Amino acid sequence: MTDKKVWLITGASRGLGVHLAQVALTAGHAVVATGRDPKKVEAAVGAHKNLLTVQLDVTHPEDAEAAVAAAISKFGQIDVLINNAGDFYAGFFEELTSEQVRSQIETVLFGPMNVTRAVLPVFRKQRSGLVVTISSTAGIVGGTFCSAYAAGKFGVEGWMESLAPEVEQFGIKTMLVEPGFFRTELLTTDSTTFVKPVIEDYAEKTIETVKALSSLSGKQNGDPAKLAVAIVQLASSETPPARFIAGADAAEATENKAKVLLEQVNAYRSLSSSLAHDEA
Repeated sequence: MTDKKVWLITGASRGLGVHLAQVALTAGHAVVATGRDPKKVEAAVGAHKNLLTVQLDVTHPEDAEAAVAAAISKFGQIDVLINNAGDFYAGFFEELTSEQVRSQIETVLFGPMNVTRAVLPVFRKQRSGLVVTISSTAGIVGGTFCSAYAAGKFGVEGWMESLAPEVEQFGIKTMLVEPGFFRTELLTTDSTTFVKPVIEDYAEKTIETVKALSSLSGKQNGDPAKLAVAIVQLASSETPPARFIAGADAAEATENKAKVLLEQVNAYRSLSSSLAHDEA
C-alpha cells in the first residue's frame, strides 16, 4: 500500500463530511464522497480528478453495498471508511414518538453498521483498513433533550469497542471520534428535528431549550475544518487512537464523566463486593 489511500466518507454533502473530503483530497488521497444526492456532494466538495461521488442513504444496506462496489470499480481498493452521516432528533423523551426514536437510531447507529458491514469484506481481503466512526460527546455523557441521540451514540460506542478486537486479527483498525460542539450544520433545519411540545408539563422548558439550541447554530466554538485536518492526520498514522476526544469541551465533559463513574463505583464498593455465592 502506498501513502495514497482511498477514503469512503458518508454524509459528505455538508458540514464535517465536506471538510473531511476536501482535506483528504488535498493530502493526495482518492475520495469516494457519498450522500443522498451525489450532485449536492460534488457541488459541496468541488470537482477533483481523485473524487468519486456516489448516492448513499446509510439506512439502506443495498446503497452501502452499491457504494462499495463503485469504489472498488473506480479505485480498486478502500483503505479508510469514515462513518460521518447523521442527524438529530431533539426533545424530551416522553414527547419523542417511537417513530422518531427509531429513525434516530436507524441513522446514527444502524447506518454506520450498514456501511461498515459492506466494507469489512474488502478490508478482510486486503488484510488492512481503518474504520473511523464519528460519535459525539453525547455518546459519553447523556443530557437533557438528547435522549434519542445519546441512545444512538452510546450504542455506537459499545458497537465500535466490541468491533475492534473482532477485526484486529485481520489487520483492520478502528477509531472513534467524540466531538464536542463544532460549527457544523447539525443544528440547522436540514439536520435537526425539534419535537413539537404537546405535553403541558414540558411545554415551557421545551420552548426554552429549542431557543437555546437554535441560538448556538453557527456560533459553536469548534472549527470543523481544523477537526477534519486532525482526523485525517490521525487516520493516516501507523497507530490511530482507539478514541479521539475532539475539543476542549469534549475533554472536560469526558474527564467529568470518568470522575463520576469512579465515584459511583466506590460509593457502594463493599455492597457490590458482597454479592458472590457463599461457598460451602
